[in-house]
Amino acid sequence: MQGTEAGAHQGPAFAAPDLPDDVALWIVRHGETEWSASGQHTSTTDLPLTAAGEQQAVALRRVLGDLDPALVMSSPRRRSLDTAKLAGLSVDEITDDLAEWDYGSYEGRTTAEIQREHPGWTIWTDGAPGESMDRIAERADRVLARAAKALPDGPVVLVGHGHFSRVLGARWIGLPVSAGAHLLLDTAAPSLLGAQYGAPAIVHWNLPLDWSGS
Repeated sequence: MQGTEAGAHQGPAFAAPDLPDDVALWIVRHGETEWSASGQHTSTTDLPLTAAGEQQAVALRRVLGDLDPALVMSSPRRRSLDTAKLAGLSVDEITDDLAEWDYGSYEGRTTAEIQREHPGWTIWTDGAPGESMDRIAERADRVLARAAKALPDGPVVLVGHGHFSRVLGARWIGLPVSAGAHLLLDTAAPSLLGAQYGAPAIVHWNLPLDWSGS
């Protein structure tokens, strides 16, 4: 498997500059799609949101509606762009660096299906055929560096995907890619990264939203 080939990113991660305690870096996973609901790995397949996913995205306005972002970045996939639009966000930059982990031949398959061929496989321990852990770490660190540059001017919002957003959370606090295994993230769930005494911190993670309208 590609993920363990070098181990270059199992040590210190993204090094943030000194940050004031009031910085706000929001990470938003896209709303539900058919494949996220079924547990199928979805990277390059450009699926739309389900009706439930659209409701989830609209519900994000309750958390993000009062923000005046200095920067909003999004993955180029329609599920991310549509989530941003329904959440009331105006995207400033669309970047491939925020795309989901490239699963390669695992695209469209569930973990259970993959484990029948590769017992014990997880993306956090073994990576995926399409993209190594080293490359994922490099992408995440570039995104975080871009976000950190804008943070002194106001909140930053990153709209993307499940696995890659979990990598962003891990890298922000100096952990390796594999630490994303411990940061569960629901569809359309927002998370807030910040700082305390200049050190990057997780302020809120996987915030629950009532998107049912009830």
